[in-house]
Amino acid sequence: MSQKIAPIDSGVRIGHVHLKVDDLERALKFYCGVLGFELQQKFGTQAAFISAGGYHHHIGLNTWESAGGSPPPPGTTGLYHVAILYPTRALLADALRRLITAGVELDGAADHGVSEALYLRDPDGNGVELYWDRPKEKWPRTPGGEIAMFTRALDLDGLLKEASKING
Repeated sequence: MSQKIAPIDSGVRIGHVHLKVDDLERALKFYCGVLGFELQQKFGTQAAFISAGGYHHHIGLNTWESAGGSPPPPGTTGLYHVAILYPTRALLADALRRLITAGVELDGAADHGVSEALYLRDPDGNGVELYWDRPKEKWPRTPGGEIAMFTRALDLDGLLKEASKING
């Protein structure tokens, strides 16, 4: 007889991610210089810990197993992407503005009903999703109450207009 396992506690969160990178300085230029994360601590050319708002680290960048390496080839297992959650649509719009200014190309952009997302690659080929969640009460639902996510094109021009809410 199979015993039902209780769901994980709702307070559990994913705390941080560590990414293997080829060149620590190049990674820092992207994550800090383009996206705006702040450097919290650095260990020479081997590792750096960055965050938003002074947290000890949201992202660890390291070359321990990857200095001089290359991204994994397509068709292999591994991390699909790291998702960075922005608290507002205006802040996601600001992230898009930063990417455009830095000449970073998007792999895609989507409206998922529950969220809006930008997809790209960091300088080491790691997948990155930048997104914001709509308020729960605005999530699309089936008649039975289940979440009804979808994927539609995201209006990037409309999103960019939101950036003015932070930049005046």
